[in-house]
Amino acid sequence: MHLLAAATPDVLETALGGLRIVLEYAGTVAFAVSGAVAASRRRMDLVGAVVLACLVAVGGGTMRDLLLREPVFWMENPTLILIAVATALAIAPFARRRDLGALARHRIVEYSDAAGLAIFVVIGTGIALHTGAHPVAAVIVGVANGVGGGVLRDLFAAQVPEVFWNGQLYATAALGGAAVYAILDGLGLPNDVVFWVPLLVILALRLLSLWLGWGVPTVAVVQKRELQTESHA
Repeated sequence: MHLLAAATPDVLETALGGLRIVLEYAGTVAFAVSGAVAASRRRMDLVGAVVLACLVAVGGGTMRDLLLREPVFWMENPTLILIAVATALAIAPFARRRDLGALARHRIVEYSDAAGLAIFVVIGTGIALHTGAHPVAAVIVGVANGVGGGVLRDLFAAQVPEVFWNGQLYATAALGGAAVYAILDGLGLPNDVVFWVPLLVILALRLLSLWLGWGVPTVAVVQKRELQTESHA
């Protein structure tokens, strides 16, 4: 079952527009690129690059379906996995030659990733609400749908998930958008409002974080030398 095909009838009706499908595929490609690049940085082989790309692309949706005890969407239609595999195979030669500077300079991947994050969180929250999940649980599922793949990528790359330490508005943006979705849905507002407002909230928060450096406070470990300095101050 395609990701959008698993959405509620109301959300499905709203989500069938061409732009939304483009956002989904753009986000999938961006996630897959991040997986392939992470594999390159860890000096993995081509198999590792493909595996990490697929984990990022479908990991969040898989978490969502398992949490909701629904059939995993890519079991019936592995389109997103095939896109992830193709992306990893296409990006691997460039990553091997360290020729990804243009993408980094123009933040193409980050912008595409922001769009994918927004639509995956909105779709995941809508699916959870349709299955009868409590709004709080639906918000958690929506966030997992958006950021779960990146968490799996980092764990398989043997590093602390970036979403927990980079201080940017990423998981926070996802949480805010999912909460807005649940609130608007609970108020019974029109489907277009319920779909688009949270999506734009996530995009706005994520882009402001990229442009202006907005983020959340980090928890710094105080070193022993710093403690000694403070004690003599």
